[in-house]
Amino acid sequence: MSSLRLFVAVLPPAPALQELGRAVAPLRALPGAGRLRWTGEPAWHFTLAFLGAVDEGLLPELRVRLARAASRTEPFPLRLHSGGRFGGRVLWVGAAGEIDTLRFLAERADAAARRTGIPMEQHRRYSAHLTLARSRTEADLRPFVEALGGFEGTPWEVGELALVRSNLPVAGVRGEQPRYEVIASWSLGH
Repeated sequence: MSSLRLFVAVLPPAPALQELGRAVAPLRALPGAGRLRWTGEPAWHFTLAFLGAVDEGLLPELRVRLARAASRTEPFPLRLHSGGRFGGRVLWVGAAGEIDTLRFLAERADAAARRTGIPMEQHRRYSAHLTLARSRTEADLRPFVEALGGFEGTPWEVGELALVRSNLPVAGVRGEQPRYEVIASWSLGH
């Protein structure tokens, strides 16, 4: 039986992504921007739980458990907010709104995966972030973070939990990025 690379996510709606795209565009002109690997708008999401390689045989039970997690979480407001970095390697935009609800949803997704039998990384406190760029080597990301400092996106209602398949890029193709495919989604609070 084959396996799929999966993660559970909240996908911002198109208007929120377009708004973020307008805020990110000028960052690509900053010194050092050319050395970063920028994620494209189609790849922008909030990962709640990274599942890694999952045996296809576990999918039916995982779907049931994620549906239950979604049904136990009411829709909630969220917006893209400000910027940050993980060291000199990852540039991200954060979230504001009902972050505690987003954190609960991440914990429920993690628990659903564990109960399905998927080995999960050691549990750590959820940090809401949407990755904008990565660097292979340590880079000074402070100017990018400062440029995003005043960014406040328009609020939207998170109403869905998504199970996403990550199709890895073709090896050796410069600039190639993973492609993401939603394989299932569930409305919150139903």
